[in-house]
Amino acid sequence: MTPSRIIERAADAVSEDAEPTSTIAPYYNDLHGVNQPMNMAFKRGIWWMLGIAALLVLGIRISQLLWAQLRQVAAMTQPREKQGYWKYSQHEWMPWIKKYVLYAPLGKKRHNREIRLSIAGHMGTLPSRFHTIVVGVFLTANTIYMFWVDWNQENKYALCAEIRGRSGTLSMVNMVPLIILAGRNNPLIWLLHISFDTYNLLHRWMGRVVIIEAVIHTIAWSIPAVADLEWSGAAEASVTSWFYGSGWIASISMVMLLIGSLSPVRHAFYETFLNSHIALAFLIFGGTLIHCASAQGGLPQLPWIIAILSLWGLDRFARFARLAYCNWTRAGFTTARCQAMPHDVTRVTLTLPRHVDIKPGTHAYLRFWGVNRWECHPFSIAWVDHHASHDSGLPVSEKEPLTGIDCSRTRTSVSFLIAAQTGFTRKLYDTTVAHSKRFGSPAVFMKAAMEGPYAGHHSLDSYGHAVLFAGSTGITHQMSYIRHLLKGYNEGTIATRRVTLVWVIREYDSLEWVREWMTEILRIPHRRDILRINVFITRPNNARDMSPPSETVRLFPGRPNIPLLLAKEMQEQVGAMCVTVCGPGALADDVRSAAIAVQGETVCDFFEESFTW
Repeated sequence: MTPSRIIERAADAVSEDAEPTSTIAPYYNDLHGVNQPMNMAFKRGIWWMLGIAALLVLGIRISQLLWAQLRQVAAMTQPREKQGYWKYSQHEWMPWIKKYVLYAPLGKKRHNREIRLSIAGHMGTLPSRFHTIVVGVFLTANTIYMFWVDWNQENKYALCAEIRGRSGTLSMVNMVPLIILAGRNNPLIWLLHISFDTYNLLHRWMGRVVIIEAVIHTIAWSIPAVADLEWSGAAEASVTSWFYGSGWIASISMVMLLIGSLSPVRHAFYETFLNSHIALAFLIFGGTLIHCASAQGGLPQLPWIIAILSLWGLDRFARFARLAYCNWTRAGFTTARCQAMPHDVTRVTLTLPRHVDIKPGTHAYLRFWGVNRWECHPFSIAWVDHHASHDSGLPVSEKEPLTGIDCSRTRTSVSFLIAAQTGFTRKLYDTTVAHSKRFGSPAVFMKAAMEGPYAGHHSLDSYGHAVLFAGSTGITHQMSYIRHLLKGYNEGTIATRRVTLVWVIREYDSLEWVREWMTEILRIPHRRDILRINVFITRPNNARDMSPPSETVRLFPGRPNIPLLLAKEMQEQVGAMCVTVCGPGALADDVRSAAIAVQGETVCDFFEESFTW
């Protein structure tokens, strides 16, 4: 069959003034057989379901914030022995919800510990029980909507048309929240106080649903098309028609994206995955836009893909705006001081050209001019300092009056600890070591850029008791909280009266990573009143390493007994307690399990900082 004949038959099939040359053609050429009212009803069903869920979470978050604010205001002027009211849960059902739903892993214990196939790759992590329920509801709703069709139709091509319309509509419907959840500047992150890590989990599952529905859409079109035009004719029509060809480009790109995003592939070739993900997403958006616009009269889903492209463009613009704001002023650009530390860790300190307000518990995405400059990766912010510039308004003579430092004329330095794994982090460490050896300098300076800060919505200020667990470079997340809490304690602006840090490291030399910052913390006034530091060294070199630096800083050999440590903290609990963890997946799962075990009549909230991908 020649291309001209194929185009002629397709044109005849969709023409209003011509009789179809085939009884099958209308079932793949136009909306004949498509149950559009039902499709729109299911569109509203999915969007209402997601909207109601967001409003429900928003209401819960607002009530939690109001309660935390009330607790902080009431307890921040009270001594530790007067916080008994806030120590006990006000609702008998809340500990049960935390223990069996909110904090519970999917199975017995494993949640953030990777399922490893080999040293080089793994299958990712398991969702929590609550996340599994959320994903399960979403998958169930899509499955019901997808297959709510008239299976009793005698005309199988009419059934294919109905499935084609349903699957294509649902794929586009789910693509809208898919793009919203993919953005780092997603407004729902700060509005609902849900971590980007959770949104990333939902994004992956929504993406799989979108792709599966798009594949069903393509198959449902192909069955009547091949029956009418045969394989060669359907292939020719796909090549010669913008409408068909763009649809095939989008569908093939989706399948390629799905293959590349499979967990073993994604973890083994992460940098490649990031770059290909963006390129394939661009092909999918472009192909879908052309597919919707090139149809006769335009498909009803055309405004949706325009909205999707607008959301994607807004997120990209917001990221660019953050980069420009944080890293460029008339005074210059951001510079990075990179220093190689023991055990393949790079300590990076970025000097920003302006003052940036950074909360504790935040992270940022870093780019380095000399190391894979187009890549950016997230790292927890460990330490923040603000330095006065030469024209900051400080007095330069004894007769000049002392005035407050103008924040608009100060610079902010932000420090990170980056463990060398593979790819980007390994190249950064190797580059730092090579330059240090070549020039005989302990540190290397290069241009860099910081995008952020992000997150930081877990405030610990209203808790009378904070227990912070860290593993290896996870100490970065906890350092920012410790400094903030000590400052708030001295100023009388927080309720915290006891802070316990448990840090697990392999070698004694790892203490060098944070020596400068820890020295400053130990010099903060009244630090001994509330701060206790327990460092566990799993591979101590000798017994002398275990000598305690101070009465409130203790070193232990071996691994910690986390359930015993947390039970001891519960016995000495001051007011409401929070337990946070940042570190390897195995440590995080141990802390989570211990936090679940102590759920009872007293308040014990659990927070986990992780970057799962």
